Amino acid sequence: MPIEILMPALSPTMTEGNLAKWTVAEGDKVAAGDVLCEIETDKATMEVEAVDEGVIGKILVPGGTEAVAVNAPIALLLEEGEDASALEGFSPSAAAPAAAAPAAAPAPAQAPAASVAPAPVAQAPAGTRVFASPLARRIAADKGLDMAQVAGSGPHGRIVKRDVDQAKPGAKSAPAAASTPATSPAISVNDPVFANMPEFEAVPNSNMRKIIAKRLTASARDIPHFNLTVDVEIDKLLAIRKDINGREGSPYKISVNDFIVKACAVALVHVPDCNVAFTDDAILHFKKVDIAIAVAIDGGLITPIVKDAASKGLAALSNEVKVLAGKARDGKLAPEEFQGGTFTVSNLGMFGVKAFNSIINPPQGGILSVGAGEQRAVVKNGELAIATVVTLTLAVDHRCIDGATGAAFIKELKSLIEDPITMMV
Repeated sequence: MPIEILMPALSPTMTEGNLAKWTVAEGDKVAAGDVLCEIETDKATMEVEAVDEGVIGKILVPGGTEAVAVNAPIALLLEEGEDASALEGFSPSAAAPAAAAPAAAPAPAQAPAASVAPAPVAQAPAGTRVFASPLARRIAADKGLDMAQVAGSGPHGRIVKRDVDQAKPGAKSAPAAASTPATSPAISVNDPVFANMPEFEAVPNSNMRKIIAKRLTASARDIPHFNLTVDVEIDKLLAIRKDINGREGSPYKISVNDFIVKACAVALVHVPDCNVAFTDDAILHFKKVDIAIAVAIDGGLITPIVKDAASKGLAALSNEVKVLAGKARDGKLAPEEFQGGTFTVSNLGMFGVKAFNSIINPPQGGILSVGAGEQRAVVKNGELAIATVVTLTLAVDHRCIDGATGAAFIKELKSLIEDPITMMV
């Protein structure tokens, strides 16, 4: 009997997702571990692997379909010894939400992009907007690629990193996967406020963008935030970092942010009443510190998590952050790598931002905003001096963290960063 392949739940909060594209076609033989399709969740676009071996007998939900319910059948897998006749009279356990599929979705039996010979891609007319992620544009510029000659395989034909990685300078890329819609669906914007504004192009909100909007609107509306700001001198930290990274044969490349993440973890151990979350019935005091780190990705952001960060050495923590950030940008994070977290660090210093206030990522109790390090005039022992200073802003949930508790945490954090050797002993 055919095996039903169901829409997976890739996070605890996921009730539906977008089936971005299939990487297999009907008739393809698959083994356990082979990638079947890409699912756009509320966090990222993730690959779904086969858990059984067999032959793809029928694709029930075409690529590009939005709002596919969790556990809805999306395909049928034929077991060893079965052929297409096994599908006759077989009825999936639940009806697939075909109404959600875009009108332009191609037939599911079409072969995947990997088996299609490269074909010329029509160059976009002059002045036509090309939809691509900032990272894809930067890589294309470095490779000398004409973005109009690159076919996008992201949601709604958006050009993403993998597309420009696979393209060659001077050559036209292969077309996007057969199941990816080539154009965005028409969107009607009836709000009269736009009537006298310049001509625009409406880019559909991805599932990730919708969830970000929903969660952060709820956070800003329902969580009583308050902010605490402090200036921290980092000259000692920079000197230690230079010494560690500059040693002959040193395998390390530790960043300032690695030090700050480590300092946050240690400070939360020293002030455990800030490593908490609020519920209607109780305040949850976490026994370990899991630091979520905000990472910008195509179409949104995600917060990969360094588990038990306080117990890890600086080098191990630094390496883990690099691996997680890379997987986040490539859409390769496993659910357990971005779900949870007891506290978040968000750093915009690399963009030259001096200071900013972040919105708490529920159900966490706090988030730290990190600005740019810059030389500023400071007064030391009654005399004017120059120091490298970073502005840190702590936002906390006042339902579970009081002002004095938040102040104790940020005081401890400042002490650790200004004398970083103390976080290593």
